Amino acid sequence: MKKKLKPVIVVEGKSDVNKLSLLVDADFVITNGSEVSCETIDYLTSLSSFRQIIILTDPDYPGMKIRNIINQAIPHCYNAFIRKEKAIKHHKVGVAECDDQEILNALDNLLLYKEIDVNDREIEEKDLFLLGLSGKDNSSKKRDYLSSYYHLGKVNAKTLLKRLNMIGVTLIELKEVMDKYEDCK
Repeated sequence: MKKKLKPVIVVEGKSDVNKLSLLVDADFVITNGSEVSCETIDYLTSLSSFRQIIILTDPDYPGMKIRNIINQAIPHCYNAFIRKEKAIKHHKVGVAECDDQEILNALDNLLLYKEIDVNDREIEEKDLFLLGLSGKDNSSKKRDYLSSYYHLGKVNAKTLLKRLNMIGVTLIELKEVMDKYEDCK
């Protein structure tokens, strides 16, 4: 049985809608490429006043560009991230090529986008460095672990910092999760 979702899901194209329609009963808005039109932003803005918005774009540069445009224009969108390695089929990367369970996990682990004032950040760049999440040979592997743990999508150090603060992870929580990483090695 398909999962029913009240929020509107924003995707890049018709093939994404076709794939998601097999998994969830929801309404969709298609951006039709990485140049999100003013009309689409206006429509999503008015829609967001009475419906929640979930952004589920491809785990590639154009997908991130679309996500960033919408998040900047419309406050309080939810973000669903799929892992790139689970979204590759026949040399294509995208939601339509993604593993079903990965999509359902992404929709179960939404992140609410909110801008964080620099002065309100719990976690800072120096914390990432001290925890080995930046500036070390194995930093990328540690970020991948943390990204998977919190369902953040593919991240570099700067994006990790932004997303951890965006979802309100405390420094103590971050250290506890990284201790689990060290125990798993």
